Amino acid sequence: MTHAHALQLNCLNMFSLKNKVALLTGAAGHLGLFMAYGLGQAGAHLILNGRNESKLIELQGNLKAQAIESTILPFDITDSNLVREKIQYIERNFQHLDIIVNNAHSGRACDFQDATSEDFHRDYNVDVIATFELIKASLPLLKKAVSINEDASIINIASMYGMVSPDPRIYGDSKMNNPPHYGAAKAGLIQLTKYFACHLAKDRIRVNAISPGPFPVEEVLNSLTEFKDNLTSKVPMARTGHPIELQGPLLFLASKASSYVTGINLPVDGGWTAW
Repeated sequence: MTHAHALQLNCLNMFSLKNKVALLTGAAGHLGLFMAYGLGQAGAHLILNGRNESKLIELQGNLKAQAIESTILPFDITDSNLVREKIQYIERNFQHLDIIVNNAHSGRACDFQDATSEDFHRDYNVDVIATFELIKASLPLLKKAVSINEDASIINIASMYGMVSPDPRIYGDSKMNNPPHYGAAKAGLIQLTKYFACHLAKDRIRVNAISPGPFPVEEVLNSLTEFKDNLTSKVPMARTGHPIELQGPLLFLASKASSYVTGINLPVDGGWTAW
């Protein structure tokens, strides 16, 4: 980009995703719903992935009511054959892929004494191996996007618990204990982000991570008052996050507004990891 070209850019236009295609995994989940709206409102055509087709259809209908275009693509991202098949579908129908948001996760809450090796295998398979396979299969479409729009972005959704350990004192008897396999898998995802950022930089494909902090579902906040108080006591901003607060960071990393940003892990945690 020349200096003259840079001066002609409108700051707000840098955040636009118009004419871009974005694949969002885990699209119908607690955080994924708000990510879908954020990307769609910025102009992207959404490819919504998840394993629950009925939830994806419902989300697609709600997005359509806001004039947001989307395509549903329900499949299990841990099936590498299916991944390659669905990427071929995207190639046939869209020719390129500008943005991938790896948001899928599968796991269970438990104490470390109850965790099993199967838990570790499952979480690592979804968060790290499936992400690796999806990125690898998508490379030709990401490179095509670069040739068209001069930019492609991969955003991996990690966690503050991929950076620091959970404090067991805040969970008490809530049965909301964050398990060891969750943080281990998210830490692996952060490292994978840095690896791909360095190895894909030559292709002008940017790779970054977002590490959400405490974003509990509404039911938890309403039913477990003591747990909520313990949780917020760990946050410098003294409150939990709302999923809509992930839209800004996501849009920044997905758009040309972050054209010189790759390899970072952006905590969105109210300061949790700053203590």
